This record gives sequence, structure tokens and C-alpha cells, in this order.
Amino acid sequence: MIPAPTRLEVEDFLFLEAELLDEWRLREWLDLFTDDARYLVPPTDVSADAEPEANLFYIADDRFRLGERVTRLMKKTAHSEFPHSKTRHVVSNVRIKKVLEDEVEVSAAFITYRTKDGVTDRFVGHSRYRLAPSEAGWKIREKRCLLDHDGLRPQGRISILL
Repeated sequence: MIPAPTRLEVEDFLFLEAELLDEWRLREWLDLFTDDARYLVPPTDVSADAEPEANLFYIADDRFRLGERVTRLMKKTAHSEFPHSKTRHVVSNVRIKKVLEDEVEVSAAFITYRTKDGVTDRFVGHSRYRLAPSEAGWKIREKRCLLDHDGLRPQGRISILL
């Protein structure tokens, strides 16, 4: 069994993740993920435990696809995000849910603001993380962003990382 992290350690890790996203340091953000990682944003009308193999997800990336998403977002040809939006990821209510043999389950509430072209979109929800220990500290094995919206209106799409 791995040693349980403190809530402060987990908060610092999640705050680092938010900072990297807000500063568009996406390659460094990607380094926070394990090689077998998943980044999931399920639709708002399915169970929080739904799987992408049986449901259409807004985003269902494995580590390779997440890397491709980061590469695409950093290019000037990513019209929806060039120039980059201004974002602010606010993380709160961090809780350690379970300490398992090889990972820790964590939850946190979030509000992500995205401002571009004079419009500010707001994404509200909570994330469920599966964190794995590594030599460099903690790594994200899975991040599941559960939106509290009834749908994606008025935003209409997710062009940033939550």
C-alpha cells in the first residue's frame, strides 16, 4: 500500500496543474500524466461512472491522444485557441477519497473561466482524479471532469483543457 498524501500535498499538486493550464504551459501539464493516463469529460446526461466505450463523450483521450490535443492547441492553426484564450482554473473542496494499493482517489470542485474575443465562458463542475506515485511526485492516471451544466450552452463547445 502506498503512503497516503496529505490534503495539502494534493492541493499543491492540483494548484500546480491549474497554474500550468492558465499559463498555457501545456507540455509541462502533459508531463503530470502517467503513460497509461486518461482524460475524460463525459456528457452531462450520463452517469458519473459512464465509460467512453459505451457512451459518446465530449472528450475521451488516452495519453497519446492527449499529447496530440496539446500539440494541436499550441499551433497557430488551432483557430479556436489562437491567440490563446485567457483562462482561470479555480480549484476548491479538495478531498482525498480513497487510498488504494497503487493509487489515490481524489475529488475537487472547479470553475474554469475562458475569455476570448470579449466573451467569458464559465465551466463549473468537479473533477475526480486517480493519482499514482512516481519518482518525481504524483502523476495523474485519470482525470474525469464532471460538468454541472445541463448542456454546453451557452458555450457550445470545449476548446480548452478543464
